[in-house]
Amino acid sequence: MKRFEVALKKFLLSLFLGFNKHRRNNSEPKFSKNSKILFIRLNRIGDALVTTPLIYEVKKQIQCKTYILADSKNHFVFQKFLADEVIVFEKGIINFFTLLKKLNSLQLDAVVDTHDDVSTTVTFMIRYLKVPFKIALEKQNHSVFTHTVKKLDPVNNHVVDRILELGKLLGIEIDNNNSNIQYFPSGQSMGKAIKFVNTHFPEKKFLLGINISAGSEARFWGISKFKKLMEFCNKLSIDVLLLSTTRDLHHAFQITLEKKKIFYTPSFDEFAAIVSQVDLLFSPDTATIHLASIHKKPVFGVYVQYNTDDMVWSPYRSDFDCVVTKEPTLDNVEFDKVISKFEPFLLKHINCKQ
Repeated sequence: MKRFEVALKKFLLSLFLGFNKHRRNNSEPKFSKNSKILFIRLNRIGDALVTTPLIYEVKKQIQCKTYILADSKNHFVFQKFLADEVIVFEKGIINFFTLLKKLNSLQLDAVVDTHDDVSTTVTFMIRYLKVPFKIALEKQNHSVFTHTVKKLDPVNNHVVDRILELGKLLGIEIDNNNSNIQYFPSGQSMGKAIKFVNTHFPEKKFLLGINISAGSEARFWGISKFKKLMEFCNKLSIDVLLLSTTRDLHHAFQITLEKKKIFYTPSFDEFAAIVSQVDLLFSPDTATIHLASIHKKPVFGVYVQYNTDDMVWSPYRSDFDCVVTKEPTLDNVEFDKVISKFEPFLLKHINCKQ
């Protein structure tokens, strides 16, 4: 049924694009502190995080009003220093038209589709927004936009760099070498994370964070392999902290019985705070990797790169290595293959800290 729905959406989108040619705006977009710009980024937490460098640069350089249309699963990523208002997208035809009315009432100067790929929902939304400048990367639905910029080759360019290309249409110059993910936990969350580490790891050894949560079972590496990893790391003179969401806590308790070595929370803010306290992160492909990038923490990743040659979503500003599988899950990624790459990476960073 899901495949049928996807195929039907693609067909309807092609039909819609064929009959709806947007009139191109030949004037060059120019913005000031009085401008109002809407950024659209739906989907998951990681999708939101990789968009923050662009929005941060717009806010810093133009100092305009920024609105963000986000998802129920990622809206909390966009903090007040990035957005004057965050609007949460709700599914349903009635909600769609209610949202469209609200957005048109804002009298926006521009709307920016930050998605790397085509979204059917966003395409329809953009088409019927009454906004003078509609900005996006060049892609299949380019006809609904007034201005597009060439999309960098996704095989050879990081997703953040691809999104930052939109800055060219917004009239700002961005130094990609100085850009990074933007998210900062509250003082309360940072205090909780620091207290946890000081209480359970008072000797201040090198602290390795092992994140087991990845948003889907396809990217869960397996209890037995995580147990082997814990056993391997415990032979070294380092501390090891297992990171887990509350949803995966049953997995965490099967991996280790030492509760002091497990940090779990339903709070994204607290999770972001604890990531800032580790010296190195081991993780499957998930938003946690982008949180490590904020603090330039080294990351070793285990990635699924199924049915695509696009560059993996690695941390943007961290020393990084990984093991990648072309299969749809991590089930067949062997422990020995991972440890043969992870051990020298880990030892390098342990030695750097000593």
